[in-house]
Amino acid sequence: MTIAEEIIAFNLGLKFTGSLPENISLLNPFRDNPAIMPVVEQFYRKYYSDNKPRRMILGINPGRHGAGVTGIPFSDTKRLGEFCGIKITGFSSHEPSSVFVYDVINSFGGPRKFYNRFYINSVCPLGFTAMSAAGREVNYNYYDQRELFESAYRFIVKSIRRQIGFGFSSDVCYIMGTGANYKHMCIINEKEKLFGRIIPLEHPRFVMQYRLKKKNMYIKKYLDALK
Repeated sequence: MTIAEEIIAFNLGLKFTGSLPENISLLNPFRDNPAIMPVVEQFYRKYYSDNKPRRMILGINPGRHGAGVTGIPFSDTKRLGEFCGIKITGFSSHEPSSVFVYDVINSFGGPRKFYNRFYINSVCPLGFTAMSAAGREVNYNYYDQRELFESAYRFIVKSIRRQIGFGFSSDVCYIMGTGANYKHMCIINEKEKLFGRIIPLEHPRFVMQYRLKKKNMYIKKYLDALK
C-alpha cells in the first residue's frame, strides 16, 4: 500500500471517542462534508503515491477555514488550484495560514519537491469549535482547556504513532507554534518518546496576523530548519 492510500484510510477512519467539555464540539471534516474526500484523495494520490520516508510537520488541529474546508492541512481552495492543479468546484475558501505555507513550499522548490520530503498534519488530526460570547462558532485548540487535552491525549498519541507507521521519519518533528503547541507536544513526547527531536517554528497564523512585515524572515527560518 502506498503512503497515499494509508493517509486516505487514516483520515476516513478518524474517530474521537473522548469526552468533550461542555460547549465544545468536534470538527471532523472527513465525515462532516462529503465533498471533501474526493479532494483529499486527489491531493494525496498526486503527491504521496510512493513509500518514500518523509519528515512530519505538525500544526495544532484543523480549523474551520483551512483543513476544516478542504481536508488538507494548511490549504485552501485557491492555493490548491493555483499551485497544486487541484480545481475545486462547489465551495471555496481562503486561509491566511495557507498563504504563508505555500510561500514556504514554493520557496523550497514547489509542491512536488516539498511534499516529496515532508508531510503536514496536526498534533490532533481532528478539530474543535466553541461558541463565543457573541454567539459565533470559533476555532478551539486541543490545549485550550486542560480537560480537553487530557481527554484527547490518547487519541493524539495513537494518531501520531499510526502516521509514523506509514514510514515517516521519527528522528525529527517540526511543530508549528512556538508557544502552547510546542509546550504540549514536548509534554507528550517526553512521556511517549515519539520523536528524537522536536523543532519549533512560528505558527503561520501568527506570522500572517502579527508579523506580516517580517514574513520573508520567517520563510527563511522555515527553509533553514527544513533544509
